[in-house]
Amino acid sequence: MTAPLPTAPSAGGARPAANTRGRVIFASLIGTTIEFYDFYIYATASVLVFPALFFPNATEINAILSAFAIFGVAFVARPLGSILFGHFGDRIGRKGTLVASLLTMGIATFLIGFLPAAQGNFTVLAPLMLVLLRFAQGLALGGEWSGAALLATENAPAGKRAIYGTFPQLGAPIGFIVANLLFVGLQLSLTAEQFQSWGWRVPFILSAVMVAVGLYVRLKLVESVAFTNVLAQKKVEKSPLAATFKHHWRPVLAGTFIMLATYVLFYLMTSFTLTYGTAETEEQARAAAAETGTAFDAAAFVPGLGIDRPLFLTMLIIGVVFFGIFTVVSGPLAEKLGRRRFLLWVTAGILAFGLAWSLFFGPGTGAAMAGLIVGFTLMGLTFGPMAAVLPELFPANVRYTGSAVAYNLSSVIGAAPASFVAIALWQAGGGNTVLVGVYLAVAAVLTFAALWLTRETRDVDYDNNVA
Repeated sequence: MTAPLPTAPSAGGARPAANTRGRVIFASLIGTTIEFYDFYIYATASVLVFPALFFPNATEINAILSAFAIFGVAFVARPLGSILFGHFGDRIGRKGTLVASLLTMGIATFLIGFLPAAQGNFTVLAPLMLVLLRFAQGLALGGEWSGAALLATENAPAGKRAIYGTFPQLGAPIGFIVANLLFVGLQLSLTAEQFQSWGWRVPFILSAVMVAVGLYVRLKLVESVAFTNVLAQKKVEKSPLAATFKHHWRPVLAGTFIMLATYVLFYLMTSFTLTYGTAETEEQARAAAAETGTAFDAAAFVPGLGIDRPLFLTMLIIGVVFFGIFTVVSGPLAEKLGRRRFLLWVTAGILAFGLAWSLFFGPGTGAAMAGLIVGFTLMGLTFGPMAAVLPELFPANVRYTGSAVAYNLSSVIGAAPASFVAIALWQAGGGNTVLVGVYLAVAAVLTFAALWLTRETRDVDYDNNVA
């Protein structure tokens, strides 16, 4: 049974009511801030809490890998979410779909805050419940980003799509900063036992407040001119997914690889650096072994930077400030230079950064701070234009589905394995991170090739581009 379609405006009727600039900015920004906040608190907890809480009987490194494996479950769910929410976004409209995705994400995140530890009767059940809720998070995020991107760009004035497209993108650094400030504050104000017992739950439970605000704002939206034009021309696709892959598979493929380097860079800069940066140095590990009277196994030990977790979280927050600043900077540059030309230069920078990775993330807090600033600056420059680039590859009647599928297929090959692969490469290198940088460089080469083979989309007729 298919959902009823909204009524199209009559040919001689008045132009549909427009969303005000402030409403567009806030609704696109608050939604992605909440979505990424929810995602980031899971990522941070995966490093700080979940290995011991849900995998108490595993070795330390296996517990970390298990937590990251569940982290990756969301990336399997995201393409399914892009199909589900994309279908309704292209058939019944952007507004209702955005509300549904936000509600799904909010409920799943809230419930994670009440999960029991894996002990007693919950030894198996607790990790399974975490997997299911993580799947729901991924399902929701699969539909959220594209809806927010379309909300911003389909309501943008002429010549400002890339600028308006930075609004939802800015939710990523803001969500990250809010999430990690909470974790830093909790770790500094609570004992280790309090944080492990209940403190980690606070950010998950508090997400309910932000979800309520986001829902209130989104319920006040009206549909965009681009979607009402689809209705007026009776061009709503019965099966947006089938139409996308039948007629627009090349843009899907191009968009998937255009996002690849962005995804790999982001998850290396956040999840992996937090694991590597806070892992003990050999000197710290030897001292700890001597203090407890245990033997130190040098052959099995993989050294990190040995930076205290609160300090490294603070360093990450500083780096993400640059992420936010350069996300805003990227919009006007992508309008002036064109999306393709601008992103080719930025991707070349990511390639160079990958090749120089071990120079930044070797011994020393100062070098790591510099690496975080450079990496997050590149992240802002590459991520900012994506909310304009990917939707512009598709006509309006399959735009939600097409951009969502490309974005989330890229998450499967780029984001999902990034932390897991990086940790494996770090271990294989015996603590050396050269191979981690090579991994990023390879992703940058693939993205550069996709951009090189893709046309410029700055001047497409966005409102009237209906297949």
